[in-house]
Amino acid sequence: MTITDEGGRADDTGTAQAWAALGGAPEIAGRVRYRGAGNLGEGPLPVAELARATVGACALAAAELAAVRAGGGAQDVAPLVVDEGAVATAFVSERHLRVAGRAPVTFAPLSGFWPAADGWVRTHANYPHHEAALVRALGLPSATPRALRAAVAGRRAVEVQEAVYAEGGLAVAVTDSYGEPQPLMEPVRVSGARGRPLGPGPAGLPAAGVRVLDLTRVIAGPVATRTLGLMGADVLRIDSPGLPEADDAYADTGFGKRSALLDLAAAGDRAVFEGLLAEADVVVTGYRPGALERYGLGAAELLERWPGLVVAELCAWGWRGWGPWAGRRGFDSLVQAGYGIAAACADADGVPGVLPAQALDHGTGYLVAAGVLRALAEGGGRGLRFSLAGMGSWLARDLPRASAAPVPEYTAGAWLREAQSGYGVLRYAASPFGDWGRGPSRWGADEAVWLPR
Repeated sequence: MTITDEGGRADDTGTAQAWAALGGAPEIAGRVRYRGAGNLGEGPLPVAELARATVGACALAAAELAAVRAGGGAQDVAPLVVDEGAVATAFVSERHLRVAGRAPVTFAPLSGFWPAADGWVRTHANYPHHEAALVRALGLPSATPRALRAAVAGRRAVEVQEAVYAEGGLAVAVTDSYGEPQPLMEPVRVSGARGRPLGPGPAGLPAAGVRVLDLTRVIAGPVATRTLGLMGADVLRIDSPGLPEADDAYADTGFGKRSALLDLAAAGDRAVFEGLLAEADVVVTGYRPGALERYGLGAAELLERWPGLVVAELCAWGWRGWGPWAGRRGFDSLVQAGYGIAAACADADGVPGVLPAQALDHGTGYLVAAGVLRALAEGGGRGLRFSLAGMGSWLARDLPRASAAPVPEYTAGAWLREAQSGYGVLRYAASPFGDWGRGPSRWGADEAVWLPR
């Protein structure tokens, strides 16, 4: 998992901030150190510090859980060293992915920045239903960049945003305001009940024997659950058959888990899902607030029925301070646009820019995994909330940039691997905590059952 020795450099501020947000014991924050070089590119915001700190906090949480399972506690966490090259490579894992030699499709033609009459709009249309909603909302004569550019140019940015959201699509007016501060993690409920006793675990697998029900999509949540899978958890991802995942997205984030399809509106599938819940230790959700409550699967309902669960909720815009935004769909690129980050990254001509990695997604993913591991170390019975806006708020407002220093030469090759998968041979980025050793199955191809303990 991580390397245990006394070498490396300290990161006193970022790691300590992330660890404090998780409720970790402050005296052990300095036990994780960093070595090597990673280059996520220069820019106005401290992305490298965000990457280092979130992975470091996850390393601490894993070590704490391992110590607890061995009969100790936080005081028994040994010094840890994380390699910054591995961190940088993992934070852009989707760029390193090759599927049978082919580079993946990242952003669709209608996803991007578009000049409006009074500013800029960022759209996200990678999924067919979002593209269709965008076309409907703006009355496009064709689903082409040229038609979209012409339609946006004659309207105000907020007008485009609201019209597209009203149709179920995704568009955000670019703003230079960082908006209301959001927490990195918000504990919303502690039940007082303890989960299933875990007992000792195999060396290097602090989450061995833990059953994780994965109700997440795209990048942030799946990064969290693939990390938990690497640490030994039995991770089962459940999706609706009517909401397919992009093959390339699952090829990148499907490591360390299995994937099954259940329609929660169908009685038979709902019964199967209820059986899975009854034997789960952790539930990780990645839907906007209110979406799962329709099925009685919000955190409050889950903890009422199974008080020992760890329930980690993830959304785009956060739960407070955004009014109607809290219930809206969102992605990393849209939160960057709506949270002032795209404007901060603008070029000399004022064209909005992007971070050198989808750092809100990846950073939140590692923090979610860390929060789950810490909650397990404390015995379960926890509800935790995370958001991409919380990560953006931290990056833009509170996370200091490390002192400027020459970046040593860095190449990603040392952390790239190849494995067979349900999609053919994959070239992929290993985790900062090691390698899964085998590729994912195809999305939706597995049985909706837990593996034997």
